[in-house]
Amino acid sequence: MEAPKEKLKLAFYWGASCGGCEISLLEIGAKLLKVVEIADLVFCPCLVDTKYKDVEAMPDGYINVSFYNGAVRSSENEHIAKLLRQKSQVLVAYGSCATDGGVPALSNLYTLKETKHRAYHESESTVNPDGVEPVPESSVNGYDLHLPTLYNTVRKLSDVVKVDFKIPGCGTAPDTTWNAIEQLVTGNLPEPGGVLGAGRKAVCEECPYERRETRITGFHRPHTYVPPEKDQCLLEQGIVCMGPATRSGCGAMCLQAKLPCRGCYGPLPGIEDQGAKVIAAIGSLVASEDEEEIKNVVDQIVDPAGTFYRFSMANSYMVRRKLDE
Repeated sequence: MEAPKEKLKLAFYWGASCGGCEISLLEIGAKLLKVVEIADLVFCPCLVDTKYKDVEAMPDGYINVSFYNGAVRSSENEHIAKLLRQKSQVLVAYGSCATDGGVPALSNLYTLKETKHRAYHESESTVNPDGVEPVPESSVNGYDLHLPTLYNTVRKLSDVVKVDFKIPGCGTAPDTTWNAIEQLVTGNLPEPGGVLGAGRKAVCEECPYERRETRITGFHRPHTYVPPEKDQCLLEQGIVCMGPATRSGCGAMCLQAKLPCRGCYGPLPGIEDQGAKVIAAIGSLVASEDEEEIKNVVDQIVDPAGTFYRFSMANSYMVRRKLDE
């Protein structure tokens, strides 16, 4: 990767996420030194002491590439998404939360009121005898304090602003991150809105296990699973695996570790609803034509929404649970 005549200006922002995308960037190892040779980091709250006001003062289009990781679930997330869109030539949705909503979007199965009640009153680690909840505005010793407003629905980045490219993963595999950076630097890019650094086939193509056309008679949860055949497809052994509907490019790392694919690289090209695709695949493998027997087998899947839409709730037909009028 040759250095450009003038150093690129990069930005990273951490929205509603766990912070794993920052770690995945570091996992490219010594190649990070090559990035430093060709680019300067002009905004990255977790690494560089750059303030929002510094970004607001930048000319429009000043930043060459901004990597936005995390979903949009607050007024602050939305403000920075729009700000980076304005100040960036290229805006990249980096990681599952930005591309598809990720784990934060599972809260779309509940209302904001229910989510806050669980977090501040019911969680096992919460001690809150006075029942205090955060409020957007308050005054303390004559100072007005403000907190971002939480939204009722968690959204993916492209629901808020135009996204030029997407990099999938939770966290993104080092090879995917590096391949994406090379594509951005060299200009070898897909169509606008396309995926960088990952493949176009299913994870099954990278999987070390073999399909044997075995019919499913029941399901196991991963922690109770003992493979009767070490080299047989996990889905055929009754372990829910998202591989058939998930984009390749991760090297099937979970499957290499004898764990099922959870679907973090998002849907394959042409698939609009990742969960629905896997549900259809499972339905074709159940060893029965009787509706009641099929229902009994499928009912063994614990937490279907959290299983089939662990990373893609904001990019599904559902998006969220219907709100009461």
